[in-house]
Amino acid sequence: MRRLDPTDPPAIGGYPLLARLGVGGMGQVFLSRTASGRPLALKTVRTEFGLDPGFELRFAREIASSDQVRSPWTVSVVDYSPAGHRPQWLATEYVAAPSLADWVACAGPLPETAVRALAAELAEGLRAVHRAGLAHRDVKPSNVLLARRHPLLIDFGIARAADDTRHTRTGGVIGSPGYMAPEQITGGISAEPGDIFSLGAALVYAATGNGPFLHPGEDPSAAQLLYRIAHEEPALDGVPEPLAPMLTACLEKSPRDRPTADELLQRLNAGPGGWSSARPPGLEADIAARETELAALLEHSAPVPPESQPAPNPAPQTGFGPPTAYGPPLALPSGPVPGPGAVPLAASGPGSAPGRPSARAWTAAVAAGTAVTAAVVTALAWPGGTDDAAGGNGRTAPPASVSPTRTAAGDALPASWVGTWKGTGPGSAAGDGLVNARTTRVAVTVTLHAANRGEIVGRQISHVTEDGTGRDLGCTETLRLRETHGTSMVFEAVTSAPTDPSAGVLCARGNLYTLSKTGANTLTLGNEGSQTTGSPSRLTRSS
Repeated sequence: MRRLDPTDPPAIGGYPLLARLGVGGMGQVFLSRTASGRPLALKTVRTEFGLDPGFELRFAREIASSDQVRSPWTVSVVDYSPAGHRPQWLATEYVAAPSLADWVACAGPLPETAVRALAAELAEGLRAVHRAGLAHRDVKPSNVLLARRHPLLIDFGIARAADDTRHTRTGGVIGSPGYMAPEQITGGISAEPGDIFSLGAALVYAATGNGPFLHPGEDPSAAQLLYRIAHEEPALDGVPEPLAPMLTACLEKSPRDRPTADELLQRLNAGPGGWSSARPPGLEADIAARETELAALLEHSAPVPPESQPAPNPAPQTGFGPPTAYGPPLALPSGPVPGPGAVPLAASGPGSAPGRPSARAWTAAVAAGTAVTAAVVTALAWPGGTDDAAGGNGRTAPPASVSPTRTAAGDALPASWVGTWKGTGPGSAAGDGLVNARTTRVAVTVTLHAANRGEIVGRQISHVTEDGTGRDLGCTETLRLRETHGTSMVFEAVTSAPTDPSAGVLCARGNLYTLSKTGANTLTLGNEGSQTTGSPSRLTRSS
């Protein structure tokens, strides 16, 4: 992270630029923030891609597809550039963690236990992408973040959108030399088996400090690397012997001979959850230092004035967004920590504009069952008398400037907000994205009382009825008043628990929600929030 250059604009798309995070093949990456203080990675797209008349359509389409992949192993899409805007940009959740490439370059290869845990986590991440009918197409060490709770796969929306552009405009192929699959090189085929090959190559780098087609101390051209991938066997010198068979299988030349993500997890005989105990020494201190730097930047940065707020794009889908994570129950660390959680915040809703709230709203985080895929849905609610010590969804803690002792009128919940607000949505008979969480009804009740900024302000109870089983997948959350902006309020869920304790779900705390008062008896959702299809778009006063 470094300071902005004098030539950098102060904001893009209404989001203020706070620092430079890096430069990639697709464009520049900046640190930004939302009005509520949520950190963002804002990525601009190089001008040459915008010259292709079909790129803009592919860009929007691929970002919409990316938004279907809500899992603990991916970051959420928050917003992206409207049609005709130049430069084109994409805003995603920002995670204060080093990439695998940066970590290995500075600290050396990971221990065997960490490589094995990393393999299991990233296989889960790819399984999430593949179950959504997508392929990442650019798995490499710089696109893997070593976050505290889960390693994360990043940067696949723009990469997929650029696929056709690279073929038609430059004759190139999507991917990164040294980590591409042979079929990507010879035939431009980017599919699920290619992701497994790239994963294997990235894991070799994690274990040895070198890619499987790069010899120590050399600096070959891209053409040399591509030739080796297509025609030579990988070099696995230095790979721990127990890991060699698995990595050899991933790096098979023929796509048919490689394991799927499911088969890879069976080979590893491990699911996610081992990462927290297997993280390489020193990673926690590195993450903590990055979090401190991030908190300082956010604390001293001013929110974007309301008149400068970005006009959100139409959401990737109508209604509330898809459920998020799946898989075995998640082992969540105690307390809120930076980074993505089981329930990432989503892009804005349809028809949103400054002063016109989004139609997308409340969600609830749920991970249920060990033998079958678990649905994760999110909503606000009142805790079941506990502090949810196992909670914490990876959100950044409130800035130090948020003080519970401030009592000025502008820092308190207006009296007109006090009361009980309810809304009901139809649920989703088709399920959401890649998760088989078909629901028949989503009911939300929010109760607010007088409170100052920084204080507990109320509760929300959600009842999310699962189709077929009738299980209540809802969560309850205690709400803290985090920010006040005239007719809009930002709430933070500081505790969370299942609405039905017998449902066997796990709810994560720390989510941020924006509500706007659009009438004497109506609350609607602002342009931030994580949602599930079929949730209510507005809440009305019941008392």
